[in-house]
Amino acid sequence: MTNTRWGLLGAGWIATKAIAPAMHAASDTIVQAVASRDSARSRALNPVTIHESYEALINDPLVDAVYISLPNHLHCQWSVAALKAGKHVLCEKPFAINSSEVELMAKAARENDRVLVEAVWSRWHPRMARLIEYVKAGNIGKLHSIESSFTFPANIAGNYRLSPAMGGGALFDVGVYPLHAMAALVGDNAQMEIQKCDVTMGPTGIDLTTTWQLRFAGSITAQGVASFEMPENQSLIVHGEKESVELVGKEAFTSWNSPSQLRLGENIEEFDAVDPYQLMIENFGKKIQGQESWVLPLETSLFVQRALDQLRARF
Repeated sequence: MTNTRWGLLGAGWIATKAIAPAMHAASDTIVQAVASRDSARSRALNPVTIHESYEALINDPLVDAVYISLPNHLHCQWSVAALKAGKHVLCEKPFAINSSEVELMAKAARENDRVLVEAVWSRWHPRMARLIEYVKAGNIGKLHSIESSFTFPANIAGNYRLSPAMGGGALFDVGVYPLHAMAALVGDNAQMEIQKCDVTMGPTGIDLTTTWQLRFAGSITAQGVASFEMPENQSLIVHGEKESVELVGKEAFTSWNSPSQLRLGENIEEFDAVDPYQLMIENFGKKIQGQESWVLPLETSLFVQRALDQLRARF
């Protein structure tokens, strides 16, 4: 397999602690270039090349694919620019600020025949994949309800997550994880209606906590909560007519380099420690090389973004 040469836009926490290490550990993968506002942070990611601007990176002929970890309001702009420059794009979640932006990104991917994927890394975890496969195979019977949460007391002073204009707020930051799990379980063509949405707004105008109840396909109830102020917890429990399944523990979506457990009815399955970031990077690389792999479909990302739009309309 030919190596995938990556360019990273942004050298913040996610790129420094998760993405660059995963790329360096991944097979057939090279960190070719980095561009950020801080050249020292760029150098710390150990790329082959450091670029002084995002434009220079996306136009680097030695870069095959671009990972975008910029603030949320810049995702669409730089995804489209990279796609038009002929690069494949793996973009941090949330994909964009609204579904219109996601549609623009998808259009650019189609027109330039490039791969565009939202980096919801939890979807590549074998435990999550097993839960989804088990439910969709009908093992729990008819799907009745989903309960999910991602909450933690955030220390985000001075962070873009406090800015509405930059796509801040708990729903955008961590609510996408429960919503993506819901989308995977009900299908991205399921009809959705909002039954309830309660929001606690912070002084800067972002949601500190959003709690919702949705109904999919007329019969499936899905409850979720995303919070920057509640005690730390992550959960995903799926109820069917025969039994329920659950991601065991308080890291339903961020199990990373640690063993994990999945409850299927009365049985517990054990999963070895894995790096879902590395699995995501390797699968994306195989995809753009034309090899068999799984990546998150654009249709699913658009479904989730539309759900975000409808929930945010209730703020």
